[in-house]
Amino acid sequence: MRYLNEADIRQIGIDWKKLAAVITEAADAYAKGECAQPLKPYLKFGDASNRIIAMPAYVAKPQRAAGLKWIASYPGNIAAGLPRAHSVTVLNDPDTGEPIAMIRGGLISAIRTAAVSGALLLALLSSRARLAGSSRPVEAAIIGMGPIGRTHAQMLNALFGEGEIARLRLYDRRDIDREAWSDSSLSRIPVERVSTWQEAYRESDLILTCTASAERYIDEAPSKPGSILMHVSLRDYMSEALAGAGAVIVDDWQEVCRADTDIERLHLEQSLQAADTVALAEALSQPDAVVASAGERPILFAPMGLAVFDVAVAAYYAAAAEQLGIGKLLD
Repeated sequence: MRYLNEADIRQIGIDWKKLAAVITEAADAYAKGECAQPLKPYLKFGDASNRIIAMPAYVAKPQRAAGLKWIASYPGNIAAGLPRAHSVTVLNDPDTGEPIAMIRGGLISAIRTAAVSGALLLALLSSRARLAGSSRPVEAAIIGMGPIGRTHAQMLNALFGEGEIARLRLYDRRDIDREAWSDSSLSRIPVERVSTWQEAYRESDLILTCTASAERYIDEAPSKPGSILMHVSLRDYMSEALAGAGAVIVDDWQEVCRADTDIERLHLEQSLQAADTVALAEALSQPDAVVASAGERPILFAPMGLAVFDVAVAAYYAAAAEQLGIGKLLD
């Protein structure tokens, strides 16, 4: 079994275009029933805010792979100077069941999360430019600059230039390490640190929420026409702030409409139904229809995070590691 840690993943490198393509292919396989993925269970004990989640899946493409991500989320770790999330991903040979790879650390999970966002943004922003007949740079914001927010900033910088994103506003309520704001990989898009979430939110028409907030705080609808809300952290909005969304994109309705997510709140408080949403695979393959249907109203993307994407991305890195001879072979 090949063992990879975060240093190994960094040595292989983060090619965001290839990773977005991996997500697009895996989403297509998921939509066509070429995957297996049970509803992921939450192991909860002790502190009610903590959870450990099992995410098993099989995916048929871009390469056949089966495996499990086992991820712990302990929000209180942040105050203690520890990472909120810890994870390990194990891959099995889909034909024999033999464990063939293990990847430790939260980096690959952050990469998967940002790659999903990147795949969808490539489709939506391209569609907006195509339908408008011209490309207008968008004002973007990231609220929450922990590991997930930072990885999203790197993804935006790699996939989009200043011609597509005019400025990237960054906000975090904590006193984040200065390196978070002066990341050398953020060189293509002008970056501005702002002092309130309102400043980031009201001035931007592409908003990524990447927090670990325990309480909802966004109590107003986006002000820019046709805003795109990439709601990665799932529990930031009051339901009335999202009630006017023109399109709601989810990776899987059953997965995301539970665990007190903002989608579940919209379901319970604003009568949002599965039939009112668009599946991620459909949004990736038919972005023009999504953009046209939303018109001047916001587009909301609220992904719970699918195990098929974790397994597909892990398989991508395991294959690269084998080809490059990276990692440790364990008996």
